[in-house]
Amino acid sequence: MSLANRLIDLRPLRSSRAFRELWLGSLLSGLGQQVASVAVLLQVWQLTHDPVWTGAIGLATAVPLLVFTFVGGSLADALDRRRLVLLTSVGQFLAALGLAVQAFSDTASLALVLGLVSVQAACGALGAPARRTMPTRLLVTGQVAAGVALQNIAFQASMLLGPALAGLILAEWGLTAAYLGQAVACGAALISIVRLPDLPPLGRPDRPGLRATIDGWRLVARRPELWGCFATDLAATLLAMPVALFPLVNEIRFDGDPRTLGLFLTAVAVGGIGAGLISGTVIRLRRSGVVQLVAAGTWGIALAVFGLAGPFWLAFVALVVAGAADTVSVVTRGAMVQLTTPDSHRGRVSAVEHVIGAAGPEVGNFRAGLVAGGTSAPFALVTGGLACVVVVAIVGMTNRPYRRFCLPTPEESGH
Repeated sequence: MSLANRLIDLRPLRSSRAFRELWLGSLLSGLGQQVASVAVLLQVWQLTHDPVWTGAIGLATAVPLLVFTFVGGSLADALDRRRLVLLTSVGQFLAALGLAVQAFSDTASLALVLGLVSVQAACGALGAPARRTMPTRLLVTGQVAAGVALQNIAFQASMLLGPALAGLILAEWGLTAAYLGQAVACGAALISIVRLPDLPPLGRPDRPGLRATIDGWRLVARRPELWGCFATDLAATLLAMPVALFPLVNEIRFDGDPRTLGLFLTAVAVGGIGAGLISGTVIRLRRSGVVQLVAAGTWGIALAVFGLAGPFWLAFVALVVAGAADTVSVVTRGAMVQLTTPDSHRGRVSAVEHVIGAAGPEVGNFRAGLVAGGTSAPFALVTGGLACVVVVAIVGMTNRPYRRFCLPTPEESGH
């Protein structure tokens, strides 16, 4: 194994054209989403100047995620996964155009902005479980963990570039240009989905519906390594998400400069990219359950430090550490879920993972906004971070199979 592959394992990009194009499309889509996220955050703040309403962006995203992700998971195990992702990506593209139109026509209202955000979240939720299963079908088993890591690097790269780019676009050209940027990126990403091979179910699929969805939850409940990693992530997302508080912290400490607001999110991505640069080593750590527990605890501590930070450099460093911890957790959890779940249930279990990984942060942002509205942003950040550490410790102490779980190395899994 070369040093390069121990830092960033690039074999999936070299060995699979389909995965390579999917990865590029995900990078473009993620970049556009990050630009739009900052724009929505700024627009809602301009409309309300209330941290409770910036937190409500999370609620507007989380509700459709909770409703439609499980539907998408059931469909992903019964239908062609490529076609499902293609149709839902078209819906996201149309919602992005709607955001651009409302900003350009000067007819913006809080209800309209949050409604379009919800539509986009619903479309993304329907396609997310199928999208998460694709590396397992497009790559040999020994490269799946590396593929998950590369997908996370693409996400972190979009977080690194997107918020900073959004700050520049918003400062120079305004909201319409930011939303149009997302629409263009979504349109370009559609091309990569069109070019993928068909991905029908393997074997005879379960009939989609409530019973199939419940069966997916039963599988999670029966396997301690699955519910353990999901509980760990919930502790981090529900209790210690800071994004809804960024505008308030930025206004109190840094005069509300949109460039600084973008740099908060960029700092998280810097840490994520840094961890991604050593992802080849991360996926070879034997005790992946312990790795996730330590990473989640580090996330909570770093965000508590961010809540207390006065100078910008300390706030930036705390967010960098948080971003690195988050990437380590996401990579190890994603590989564990995909490699320990049978293909017949992979869409439904991926739906559970997506709800926790996507809706969890949004609900956590809403919680942060409520707490900050009644107290202060530093109080919400510090108490949330410390509560995360306590809950993660409880999960680790009470779930021995998860704590002792070892992910197979690429060499052991057949490559």
